[in-house]
Formats: sequence, structure tokens, C-alpha cells
Amino acid sequence: MKEAPEDKFDDHKYRLMSVEKIDPPEGMPNGSWYRYVIGQGTSRIEGKRLGTLKSVTRHAEEYAENLDTRATIGYSAYVSRKQKK
Repeated sequence: MKEAPEDKFDDHKYRLMSVEKIDPPEGMPNGSWYRYVIGQGTSRIEGKRLGTLKSVTRHAEEYAENLDTRATIGYSAYVSRKQKK
């Protein structure tokens, strides 16, 4: 998958930017490995996954949707939990 032009993306939503075939990461089993990039505005998240192009693309799209949903409802893993009174 080629990289998409950035002007087509809403800066407030996470989107799959690219998926590309790569060599297996060091110490990992041989097979079909892919690198994917998810972006929001100027932020980028890179992941690597073993599988088919279709399965890795589906995983990355679901990951982007999950991040977008969490951002929309205001969830952050970095925010401390409210303590019960």
C-alpha cells in the first residue's frame, strides 16, 4: 500500500497511512511481515505484524478506529484515575 496524501486526512481522526512488506524483525520467525503507520495530524504510530497484507491492513484499520473512538470519548491511558470519595 502506498502512502496516502496527507491533505486527504482529517487532522482529528486516526487513519491508516501506509502498509508495506518488510523483512522479519530480528529474532522473530520468518514469514510475511508488514510495517504499518497510523497517523493523526503530525503524530505517527508504527507497528509491525506477521500475516497477509489483508489481515495486517484489517488489524491496522481496527487499531486506528479504536484509537479514534478512545480519543473521541476522552479516554487517555496517561490521565490518572479519579479516586472514589
